[in-house]
Amino acid sequence: MSGGIGTTSLFVVPTPIGNLEDITLRAIRILGEVDEILAEDTRVTQKLLRHLGISTPLRSFHAYNEHIRVAGLVEEMLGGKRMALVSDAGTPGISDPCYSLIQGCIAGGLGITCLPGPTALIPALVLSGLAMSSFVFLGFPPRKGKRYWEDLLSETRTMIIYESPHRLAKTLNVLTSFFPAERRIAVLRELSKLYEEVYRGTVADLCDHFSQTQVRGELVIVLEGKPKSSRTPTQ
Repeated sequence: MSGGIGTTSLFVVPTPIGNLEDITLRAIRILGEVDEILAEDTRVTQKLLRHLGISTPLRSFHAYNEHIRVAGLVEEMLGGKRMALVSDAGTPGISDPCYSLIQGCIAGGLGITCLPGPTALIPALVLSGLAMSSFVFLGFPPRKGKRYWEDLLSETRTMIIYESPHRLAKTLNVLTSFFPAERRIAVLRELSKLYEEVYRGTVADLCDHFSQTQVRGELVIVLEGKPKSSRTPTQ
């Protein structure tokens, strides 16, 4: 017998990044049991709910309205309402709205839980073939950020970056300006979807490839960290 939703007021629920089978049984149950679902784009979430046969009411909650809605949502949850927070794809809060609502719930003494589930960065790291023991997630890079890239030159951990299709070639070109041409890199497209692709090579190789190739869909860049020196420091 499955347990109820107990004293938790807010459930952060990951949704599939592509393949609709990538959702847990617990996530399906929670989405059906809560009073309301807060969605980044209600149209996108409604398609998923129809697929799952769930009729829970939806309310929009995204980057443009989160700050003005948090206080009211917390008030409703303090009054006993149970809500689930979802993004269009993956785990909410990973480059999506979430932080302000989490902080509001904590300040209000409300119970929160986050279900484990889909996110693009971990499959991308595994499929990249680069070191997985230590990594850093950087989200989307700034449009202009010389200092940003300079600060990463000494980073020894594997770096995971999100990028949009129309900016991929430009970002790879920027990488060739800052990192050694032989530095290893992977570009992953449409993870978990029908046309999933993984490109592995050097910074120079992939910059050349994508300068001549247009891509679509969701993209993740995984960049090798700076090799650690094997020299023993002078005493």
